Order: sequence, then structure tokens, then C-alpha cells
Amino acid sequence: MNILTRGDVVFLEPEVVDTVLSRVASAAFAYYPGKNVEEVGYTVYEDVDWAMAPARGLDPLVRAEWRRRIAEVISNPDADRRAFIADLKALAAPR
Repeated sequence: MNILTRGDVVFLEPEVVDTVLSRVASAAFAYYPGKNVEEVGYTVYEDVDWAMAPARGLDPLVRAEWRRRIAEVISNPDADRRAFIADLKALAAPR
């Protein structure tokens, strides 16, 4: 299981958070405007789904918000990556 609970608070295993972050970084590095034209059928949500796969089990509303944020970080080079990383790391269970 990749979800840990402490009282009412839900965390992800730290390794899961690290994997998601690594996948987001890889997808953002490989993304470029027009990728969907060169790779017919591509959508940024292919990369989002791949990045989020290790975080299965998140509440659907929380998952939807993270999907939106990950899509933004992948496709927008001006996205605030510091806030994204801090918020993602906050999902990790304390070690």
C-alpha cells in the first residue's frame, strides 16, 4: 500500500512522493510546445497519468487537483516549481 494514515491525515510513503517527483521532472524535461503535433495522439495527461501512477489511492478530489497541478508543471515552463515541490513533499509521511 502506498497510503499511510495518522489519525485523519493521509500521507503517501516518502518513496512514492520521490517517484512522482522524478516522473514529473522527466516529463517536464521531455515536453515541448507542439509535442502533440509531432506525436499524433499525445496529450499531456499521458505523462500526468504515468507520473501519478505510484500515488494510486489518493482521494479522488485530491487526485484531481494534483493532476491539474502536474499538467501545469509539465507544460508550463513558468510554473512555480518551488511551491509544487514543497506541496508534493508535504504529502510524504514523516520518516
